[in-house]
Amino acid sequence: MALRALLIALAVISMVVAPAMATEHLVGDDQGWKVNFDYNKWAESKEFHVGDKLIFKYKEGVHNVYKADLTAFQNCAPGANVEPLTTGNDVIELKSTGKKWYLCGIKNHCDQGMKVAVNVLPEVLGAPSTAPASPPVSSSAFGISPNSLFVALMIAAFAMFLIIIA
Repeated sequence: MALRALLIALAVISMVVAPAMATEHLVGDDQGWKVNFDYNKWAESKEFHVGDKLIFKYKEGVHNVYKADLTAFQNCAPGANVEPLTTGNDVIELKSTGKKWYLCGIKNHCDQGMKVAVNVLPEVLGAPSTAPASPPVSSSAFGISPNSLFVALMIAAFAMFLIIIA
């Protein structure tokens, strides 16, 4: 019975902690999403994994974010059938590996540097993401938000309680 409780507890803990390991990347760090910024240099200083999130922060109505393919990215021309993100606090979860391209479709903003390409690596389970060159959006050193860490610790404590009483 105790072994069964332990296995259940470990399964629950792994389901809570693994998603909490994802990193939130504020595109442009403290500069945000703006013209005349070197997003290629920014992206080269980071490591992106499946499950991570890109956060595009900008003044609503001034910029937008288009998901693009390589041709659209190179030509600074968003696809005709692609809807832009326009909230000013756009969050994109990286769901698959490979190159991903994003650009601003307002006027000539893309030509002024508002485009970014990221290379998404496989998900890292059981280990924290590599710390980015600048502080992540989360205040945690391991890319785990304080709320997620609290929940994981509470579940772990509850699991230990179950093991003790079993």
